[in-house]
Amino acid sequence: MNVKSGDLILAGFVISILFLIIIPISDFLLSLFIIINIAVAIILLLNALFAKEPLDMSLFPTILLLTTLFRLAINISSTRLILTHGDAGAVVDAFGQFVAGGNIVIGGVVFIIIVIVNFLVITKGSERVSEVSARFTLDAMPGKQMAIDADLNAGFIDELTARERREKIQREASFFGAMDGASKFVKNDAVAGILITFINIIGGIIIGTVMGGMEIMEAVQKYTLLTIGDGLVSQVPALLISTATGILVTKTTSETELSAMMFEQLASAPYILYITAVVLLVLGLTPIGLSVTVPIAIFLVFIGRLIDKQIQLEDIEEAIDEEDVEADEIRKPENVIHLLNVDPIELEFGYGVIPLADVNQGGDLLDRVVMIRRQIALELGSVVPIIRLRDNIQLNPNEYVIKIKGVEVAKGEILFDHYMAMNPGYVEDEIDGIETQEPAFGLPALWITESQRETAEIKGYTVVDTPSIIATHLTEVIKQHLHELLSRQDVQVLIDNVKETHPVLVEELTPKLLSVGEIQKVLSNLLKENVSIRDLVTIFESLADNATTIRDVDVLTEYARQSLARSISQSVLIGSPNQVITLDPAIEQQIMDSVQQTEQGSYVALDPQVTQHILDSLQVELNKLTSIGLQPIILTSPIVRIYFRHLTEQYLPNLTILSYNEIDPSIEIQSIGMVSI
Repeated sequence: MNVKSGDLILAGFVISILFLIIIPISDFLLSLFIIINIAVAIILLLNALFAKEPLDMSLFPTILLLTTLFRLAINISSTRLILTHGDAGAVVDAFGQFVAGGNIVIGGVVFIIIVIVNFLVITKGSERVSEVSARFTLDAMPGKQMAIDADLNAGFIDELTARERREKIQREASFFGAMDGASKFVKNDAVAGILITFINIIGGIIIGTVMGGMEIMEAVQKYTLLTIGDGLVSQVPALLISTATGILVTKTTSETELSAMMFEQLASAPYILYITAVVLLVLGLTPIGLSVTVPIAIFLVFIGRLIDKQIQLEDIEEAIDEEDVEADEIRKPENVIHLLNVDPIELEFGYGVIPLADVNQGGDLLDRVVMIRRQIALELGSVVPIIRLRDNIQLNPNEYVIKIKGVEVAKGEILFDHYMAMNPGYVEDEIDGIETQEPAFGLPALWITESQRETAEIKGYTVVDTPSIIATHLTEVIKQHLHELLSRQDVQVLIDNVKETHPVLVEELTPKLLSVGEIQKVLSNLLKENVSIRDLVTIFESLADNATTIRDVDVLTEYARQSLARSISQSVLIGSPNQVITLDPAIEQQIMDSVQQTEQGSYVALDPQVTQHILDSLQVELNKLTSIGLQPIILTSPIVRIYFRHLTEQYLPNLTILSYNEIDPSIEIQSIGMVSI
């Protein structure tokens, strides 16, 4: 096992803390450890001060725990030396004599003030900020995730950026959650420092008087100074680390250095400094004296003048830069490359629809677009390209247009602050409203107001809001054109996804048997008839089995459909028994006799009059089914299905045509009509 040197050093540091608690050490080693503790505290404070965002010190909670444990171990060792030898080394003695001035009263007061500042001000504040930050960070996670999905869906960011932002949100939640717990270490460390100090003083006086034979005042003087020195060398680093904790949890994310931001925000306006200088001069007229206030006022005026000159210089430079940019724009040739890009799917809308897409105004259209992509991925197994949403002032205020590859394919119009009510067919009680047509399926509907909504629902009407109308229309349009949107790059992504779990299958299929383009054509043929390609493994296995002898992608599509018989049957045949229309064997034979084979594939070359007779007969049979509310389904022999589909798709693009091999054996079929001539 390979263990890095850094890991060994860290493990050694943690183990040394344990030995420091248990094993007595010399006063020299204690002094060395105290200086290391102070140095670490200064390093942490400066790192927290100059970090651009809290996550720059994501390991701070762990470091805080280790430094707290190290400091407590030093306290235990110094207590042992004070009570055992009455001496804790040069550093503790220096803090007791120099910082406290050799006076136990002064030292005690200084120590108490430091403890109060650390415990009641900095530690308490840091603890509260950590708690609030953790709670608000966790509460804000769902909103941030939705915002990332909206930006990704709108095309403002790519997948990599979205993944990085999601990871950052998770790291922020973990960091602030850990800081909420780590702040308790700082608080309890301050409490432990107070208790250790009192124990040292009381224990030292008892040992000095009872065991050392000292006078009580001598023992108080000696052990109190040592204890105060020990407390100061402990509380000063604790104060620094508590300050670092407070800075880190109150820091906002910024690419600018903290010092530059503070100067920019506190001294951004020269007149503020001038006013402050005037106030100080007025204060100087009081018993405070001008000798104290005048130097500071002069300094503020001097800084104000420097800032004023800097602002004027920046304004001039900005004006020059703007002129240079305008000149460059005029001189340089126009870059039209970005104008050549065509978005796969666009949803343009008038300014009256903007509130539905604006999150700040309560609109959820962006969220619905995200759900559309997920829904189609689950239903049909294809990845929908990014859907661009943009406003278009050339449209009517309440109008929207759906474009596929830059070409308008559908449009609709909504009535803002209204609902669309549709009669499912069995409602007899009519309601008042503005007559309209549901854009996705062309059904008759009514625009009703909010006050009519409850009444309409009680009467049995289907009532939908305007965002749902647009989302449903967009979903249906995407499904109709999904076969056009499936690119070779998309197919390659799907192939790579299958390769992760079925590498042998993919290696056998492509590029040995079929190219990516040929696989794309097969998948497009399936999507064109609303067949889900989510079960890619089954589709690829069917292609691998038949591509050795067949190169016609239409025929390969038929074999793929047959391998998906169960899923096709369950999605189309939902009755019991399922009533279908069949083809006269004579028509099937006539179709097969007219099939012409070419290098580009096969096609049907029927006489136009015969084709018209077949279509007329088909329309008669379809009318029989639709008149009784049944979905028209045509059942043919496997070899004829694809050619009959080619024959009818121009006139009846949404007609469901199945072959006998695509019917699951467990499903009951009943023929109620036959197409014949």
